[in-house]
Amino acid sequence: MKIAMVGVGAMGSRFALELHKSGNDLVLIDGWDENLAAIRQNGVQANLNGKHVADKMPIYSLEEAQKLPDYQPDLMIAFTKSYQLDDAFSKVQNLIGPHTYVLCLLNGMGHEEILKKYVPAQRLILGITMWTAGLAGPGNATLFGTGNVELQNYDPAGKEFTLEVEKVFEKAGLYPKYSENARYSIWRKACVNGTLNTLCSILDCNIGELGQTKEAEDLLKTIIAEFAAVASHEGIELDQAEVYQHVAETFNGDIADHYPSMYQDLIKNHRQTEVDFINGAVWRRGQEYGVATPYCALITQLIHAKEQLLNK
Repeated sequence: MKIAMVGVGAMGSRFALELHKSGNDLVLIDGWDENLAAIRQNGVQANLNGKHVADKMPIYSLEEAQKLPDYQPDLMIAFTKSYQLDDAFSKVQNLIGPHTYVLCLLNGMGHEEILKKYVPAQRLILGITMWTAGLAGPGNATLFGTGNVELQNYDPAGKEFTLEVEKVFEKAGLYPKYSENARYSIWRKACVNGTLNTLCSILDCNIGELGQTKEAEDLLKTIIAEFAAVASHEGIELDQAEVYQHVAETFNGDIADHYPSMYQDLIKNHRQTEVDFINGAVWRRGQEYGVATPYCALITQLIHAKEQLLNK
């Protein structure tokens, strides 16, 4: 399959390596100058479960991608940060041809409303991934553990192609599955990010350390309850007990020593976070529905305050 990867950070690197290794025609597009330079010189590099891997693929800046002659991929995968999505696709929309599908695997909620400005709903695919990934530096990812991908066409007309994507991902060892209810899974994953990512960032700790605090259980259950209260207004009935157990299992699992992506962005790299698409989205939607979400509101404000303090 002819694939363009828009955003080649940690998770984009994982998918790029696996998809290219399995024989797909891949083009990478990124907006980070240091990342572009490193990948051009050394290829996409990674520590993959303790083994060093590297693979060279063509990579372009967003501006260079605007000038690619007659290049229209079968599939574009969005792996930018959430707050970068609109700007990135406004610059590469020339690559979206009449048969190009766009797959969004970003953390958080509301991305489909952005992407529908650039691709018809019939060619939009939503999903989530439970793989983990981190960046040791530009062009150098740290990839460990196992994961999976869940995919669903946004519109019924896109099912046939989505099933083709599933086959491509299966060959690449990404453990995909086609879903009839990806929106539930997106909300469930948002609960993971809205607890682990935000709390580890605020408390400056990894997942296992968060789990060792006596406050962890109450914090998780309260945040998940706010997510569930808002989700119910959108026809999503989250199983709060199951979601809590799913999150809590990470405290002693394979990723207990992992610092979530928001921690890496905020604490390690002093970059803007995606909180507005996670807890912030719940807070905003709660206000629309008349649902109180004090924990999500406070967490969103604390993360934004920390962004300002670290970016003086």
